[in-house]
Amino acid sequence: MSFHLSGRLICASSAEAARVRAHLPEHTRLTRAEPGCVAFEVRPTEDPLVWALDEEFANRAAFEAHQARTGASDWARETAGITRDYRTWEA
Repeated sequence: MSFHLSGRLICASSAEAARVRAHLPEHTRLTRAEPGCVAFEVRPTEDPLVWALDEEFANRAAFEAHQARTGASDWARETAGITRDYRTWEA
């Protein structure tokens, strides 16, 4: 069963949005290179403070490994405090 995440990254200010834009390319590159990453997309919405998230990993273990890596990353440090609104499921 693959593991999915879908939702939004919601910035409270243009400064937070600037941090997302600055660090998202490297976060995306590193995530897509992870074993078990099937798909990873973070795209801007019509609201300049909101990004849509869609992720798919081969299984829950691959997703948990992704969470562990990102938890100790520049991305996590730079985007700490930015609201994440998402749901996860296995399919």
